[in-house]
Amino acid sequence: MQPQLQPSSSPAVNGADWRVWWQLTRPHTLTAAFAPVLLGTALAIEYSGGIHWGMFLAMLIASLLIQAATNMFNEYYDFKRGLDNENSVGIGGAIVRHGIKPKTVLNLAFGLYGISVLLGVYICMSTSWWVAAVGVVSLAAGYLYTGGPLPIAYTPFGELVAGFFMGVLIILISFYIQTGTVTPTSVLVSFPSFLLVGAILLANNIRDLDGDKEFGRKTLAILLGRKGAIRLLAGMFIVSYAWVIGLIISGVVSPWLAIVALSIPKAVKATKGFIGKSNPLQMMPAMAATAKTNTIFGLLLSVGIFISLI
Repeated sequence: MQPQLQPSSSPAVNGADWRVWWQLTRPHTLTAAFAPVLLGTALAIEYSGGIHWGMFLAMLIASLLIQAATNMFNEYYDFKRGLDNENSVGIGGAIVRHGIKPKTVLNLAFGLYGISVLLGVYICMSTSWWVAAVGVVSLAAGYLYTGGPLPIAYTPFGELVAGFFMGVLIILISFYIQTGTVTPTSVLVSFPSFLLVGAILLANNIRDLDGDKEFGRKTLAILLGRKGAIRLLAGMFIVSYAWVIGLIISGVVSPWLAIVALSIPKAVKATKGFIGKSNPLQMMPAMAATAKTNTIFGLLLSVGIFISLI
């Protein structure tokens, strides 16, 4: 049986250092919530010619809170299952490095969920209560990603679930609450975000492949093997850029969206950064580059849309 790890003692216990709490949110992942909201709103402005700032801010804050809470659930359940220790890479470390009580982390996650629910009520009161149903499913997915009897993160479906909920769904909800509808164009433009958000999880699983295998996880990276997973990551990048080119050629979107090509060097850096490496610390820059590719790609798509409106 895996021995239960005990939180270590540190001056940051009980939140003496705000940076402990900030790292607990895993800030490098929060852009995965910001970029889709911006893109969905940009598409809505292009479609309707206006923006409801209250809806935009409520959606943005709720998405960020859900992402942060999901990260905290991850921190809590990985600790409870004995997967995290003081040397673990890519974690917030509030529990195993700074002595924050596990229950405190769990309660904080549920607290952030509570605030996001209130923001969701505001959105539903201004739009449709059908949004509430989508919101409940999204909250459940965030919790079950690492919580529950069979965490999604431990299966080959982590990338698929993350890409759908944190990519496609956020874009479409952001579009819907501004316009009252969902268009074929909004669906088509959301597809690269599905791939790139999934790529962030794939990069994480490539980095953690050896450790995950040791603990019996069945992630996509483990099933494909390190080389196969890196090839898939490169393929996800390639398809994302090719998809935008296809939309431009077919006249679905403005040629200005080709500005996303400026993010290609970051995608190349991310892919090359994994090749020939097996040490998690050595792969951290590549994982960071993957997350930045998603952010820059989404921001550039939004910029392209805004430029096309001028």
